[in-house]
Amino acid sequence: MEKTCVREDPWISIVNDLIRDGTTIIVKSSLKVRDFMRPDPWTLTVNDTLQDSLDIIINRRIDGVPILDDKGVLVGLVTKTLVLRELFKGRSLDYPLRKMMRTNPVVTSPDEDVSTLITVSVGNLPVVDKGKVVGLVTLSDTIRAYFSSVLKLKEELYTIIDSMHNGLISVNEEGNIVLFNTAAEKLLQIPREQAVGKPVMSIVPESRLNEVLMTGQKESGKLTFNGRLLISNRTPLISNNKVIGAVAVLQDISELEMISEELSFTKRMKDELDAIIDSSYDGIYVTDGEGKTLRVNEAYCRITGIPSEKLIGRHVSELVEEGVLSQSAILAVLERKERVTISQELNNGSSLLVTGNPIFDDSGNIVRVVANARDFTELNTLRSQLQQAENLSKHFQVELNKYKLGDEYVIHSQKMKELVDLSIRLGQVDTTVLIQGESGVGKEVIAKTIHRYSLRSDKPLISINCAAIPESLLESELFGYVPGAFTGAKKDGKAGIFEIAHQGTLFLDEIGDLPFHLQSKLLRVIQQREITRIGSTTPIKIDVRLIAATNRDLWEMVLRKEFRRDLFYRLNVVPLYVPPLRVRKEEIPFLAAFYLKKFNNKYGFNKRLHEKAVKALINYDWPGNVRELENLMERLVVTCPGDVITDVGLPVPEPQDLITLNLDPNSSLKNAVEEVEHRLIQEALDRCGSTRKAAAELGVSQPTIVRKAAKYGIKLRDEQ
Repeated sequence: MEKTCVREDPWISIVNDLIRDGTTIIVKSSLKVRDFMRPDPWTLTVNDTLQDSLDIIINRRIDGVPILDDKGVLVGLVTKTLVLRELFKGRSLDYPLRKMMRTNPVVTSPDEDVSTLITVSVGNLPVVDKGKVVGLVTLSDTIRAYFSSVLKLKEELYTIIDSMHNGLISVNEEGNIVLFNTAAEKLLQIPREQAVGKPVMSIVPESRLNEVLMTGQKESGKLTFNGRLLISNRTPLISNNKVIGAVAVLQDISELEMISEELSFTKRMKDELDAIIDSSYDGIYVTDGEGKTLRVNEAYCRITGIPSEKLIGRHVSELVEEGVLSQSAILAVLERKERVTISQELNNGSSLLVTGNPIFDDSGNIVRVVANARDFTELNTLRSQLQQAENLSKHFQVELNKYKLGDEYVIHSQKMKELVDLSIRLGQVDTTVLIQGESGVGKEVIAKTIHRYSLRSDKPLISINCAAIPESLLESELFGYVPGAFTGAKKDGKAGIFEIAHQGTLFLDEIGDLPFHLQSKLLRVIQQREITRIGSTTPIKIDVRLIAATNRDLWEMVLRKEFRRDLFYRLNVVPLYVPPLRVRKEEIPFLAAFYLKKFNNKYGFNKRLHEKAVKALINYDWPGNVRELENLMERLVVTCPGDVITDVGLPVPEPQDLITLNLDPNSSLKNAVEEVEHRLIQEALDRCGSTRKAAAELGVSQPTIVRKAAKYGIKLRDEQ
């Protein structure tokens, strides 16, 4: 016979039965997020890996980890489900979080009311205050806070029952309804005033409360009301061994199905975690708070050679006494109540590095100990492989740095590789270098390379553009002046760039634009290694490595008496020629990609070049060279709609004859060839302006152009 419990108060009986049946009693409160959030949560950065997130989720038993950028700002979230999904995809443990994290996560603030969160179906909700992550709220945290059950005073009973989520109907011993809460009203679509005081059989005949009154037995099961399927728990109210009423708790079956899905998900998660533990390459050994072995993974059995059946259920102290283990990190953890790392010797001769970690309950008692084991031999092998990889990486980095100059220039043609190699070698000697090439080809980059690899690399590299400074100011900029040297001079005087560059490198760009009267002074500085400030007669010794650059033909200028011959020879000790972009077109796709990435990062875009656009870039002659290409890429990034750039806006070259042949049909082959040659040379000189450039365009030597011009009576510019 079922034993009944006598209670003095029938209303307390209702509440106790509800609690025993698993019904949650709701007391609504104005809880704030700060009252129940998990403060100072574990966080990761975008540079961390799947392994890092796995360690935190497993070891800290949390479901979600906020992801911060380098400034500590929240940029994403990684959850247990997301980690498991990536692992089942076969992701490696070093897979970066920035590629898998959930970006733009939903967040809340510490002062948010819990009632506003109950509708947010997010499993893990970072709490952000003043731009910083200060806590974490899980869906279960929110539900527990919102549905906290407190029953203290009998006078609160009606309010408590009326705030229940589940429908509740209570009848007296005559079968009349005495309690019909709000949830029951909503669930059954019956107003309370129409139900209370009426026989339950006339209002909800399907409730079976009359049967419970008669039998005094509990019932549970499904019932259908107005086409809706409900679950009902029915309990008799007993006082002094007499049934004085009955209560039914109603719940929509859909919510139970949701709970069933949660339970199913929990089971799947447990199975997945078991699979993760067993797939770990390191050995894992788990005991309870007393040291009794609960589980070991396959890796531990592989490393130690001990089958799991000889370990499960046994106390680690027994294994140490039997000599299976030389010592135990788990015993040390139980004794010290902190993490312990030891070296453990096995009977098979292996040496393990074992780290034991305690897991505490809310009372501070150890409930689990998890030990991680790794074979020293494998560690030594990995260390050796890592050292080899680091040495190889350093070697490749040295080689790479030769062709990637401070993220300013990318080298992909043989001509430029040879030029960079020569520039690096020139850095080791202190000779004067003259860099020639068209505007925008990168002459200053070559000058920086020479300085970077020189013995003066720790000293300043001073650059001045001779064409950018007015002629009236250029002399004072180069050599400086003393106080009172001229009207408007500073009262303390001024040092020139030769003095500023002392013991360093001076780069004179556009040297061909240096005024003729200053060329003699520059020659004196180069020869005597000293300068004299304007207004002074006292020479100042200087130690400067000189690099000059020009886009003009200095030799042509010498022939036209626009540039001093002696200065030319002083500067042209080691000439370097930077070829124009049109003769090293194999670099155009790489340079375009380099600048595209640069400006995408600068402006926050993710644009790319269509194959059609790349072909157009290659077919263009680039009179402005690399500088023109850089400017074009910036313009395309900021002006082109969409993420794919198809039209670069460059003129398409049209095929055309270099010259129009209008020859005498009776002329000989020799005369026809000479006529064509005459016209080609004349037109090339007209376009290029110098014999050197004309020779480069026609693919012959400069002396050949001079000789042919004399043969055909073509006047060179210096002769006109």
